[in-house]
Amino acid sequence: MLRPTRRIASKAPRAAIATTLTFLALVSGVHAGMAETFAYVGNADSNDISVFKMTESGEMISVQTAAFKGVDKPGSSTPLAITPDHRVLIAGIRSQPFQAVSFAIDPKTGQLSPIGNGPLADSMANIAVDRSGKFLFSASYGGNKVALNPLAANGVAGEPKQVIPTGLNAHAFLPSPDNRFAFATNLGSDQVLGFAFDATAGTLTPNDPPAHKVPEKSGPRHFVFHPNGRFVYLIHELNGDVAAFTYETRSGAWDEIQRTTALPEGFSGKPWAADIHITPDGRFLYASERTTNTLTAYKVDAASGKLTTIGNVPTEKQPRGFHIDPSSRYLAAVGELSDSMTVYAIDQGSGALARLKSYPTGKKPNWVEFLTLP
Repeated sequence: MLRPTRRIASKAPRAAIATTLTFLALVSGVHAGMAETFAYVGNADSNDISVFKMTESGEMISVQTAAFKGVDKPGSSTPLAITPDHRVLIAGIRSQPFQAVSFAIDPKTGQLSPIGNGPLADSMANIAVDRSGKFLFSASYGGNKVALNPLAANGVAGEPKQVIPTGLNAHAFLPSPDNRFAFATNLGSDQVLGFAFDATAGTLTPNDPPAHKVPEKSGPRHFVFHPNGRFVYLIHELNGDVAAFTYETRSGAWDEIQRTTALPEGFSGKPWAADIHITPDGRFLYASERTTNTLTAYKVDAASGKLTTIGNVPTEKQPRGFHIDPSSRYLAAVGELSDSMTVYAIDQGSGALARLKSYPTGKKPNWVEFLTLP
């Protein structure tokens, strides 16, 4: 009678141990393969990129400062873009010689390794990669032009394929969500240019109509599409307006449905609005304003696309750039005059911002990109 008892007793610990080991292996496997989120900050005066790893709680850990090779002089800003396959980060250099600097993104550590530099047509205030990852859009504020460069398989820009004159002060140049159109803001001419984009041939042709006019002296600057592709939101630098448009995917037409402001209540002075971003889940929109050093939050109505102002919070000094992480839980804003970045938690119910912590960056930070790997 004792032997069966011994056998049962001896099997039980082995089974328990096996179960525990299997559980631990699964848990460790989950953690080992968990996605990691990184933030990349373009620093104009130090000619480098600050790389941070973000924890689940929104804490930022500095992991690298990636310097630009072959760049000696600082430019006025450092726009960044990441390819759709998350393999390459590209920085626009706004000092001569004007060039796009490409870095390989390590899929495990998020760190950057130089690949090579390619030519840009001018000093470009904004760069963006098309949805196929084969072309680089860029807009020149001082040169009054936009350009299209092919990207090689390794992510390095080739000679410009098209350089197109625009109205005054081209500021942003981005593809539509379906990659069939591209749009360029002309801050000094108060218009948004529309182009039909052939991603196979890599060609741009003026859309019909070729431009959408906005109010005089409003200064259209940056814009963002709603994740559902049905709405566009445009911030105006010179009057602080934020405008909402319906977007017609077939024709690429914009139709304004609302106009509100990024200026705090009781504002007096000269507006100097800068950046605009929407949460990846499409529920909240944010805008930055440099005269008041504030971020304004809006709730987005999913059906109509219209905005309801939530409120504003103080942020970094001269907040030219900010971005929202892919989980829609955190916002990071940088200050050109503070050389630092502040991270905010986004309240998932109200969209209100709660300041978490500030971190030093390079000199004159102006651009933030988030990326979750793998």
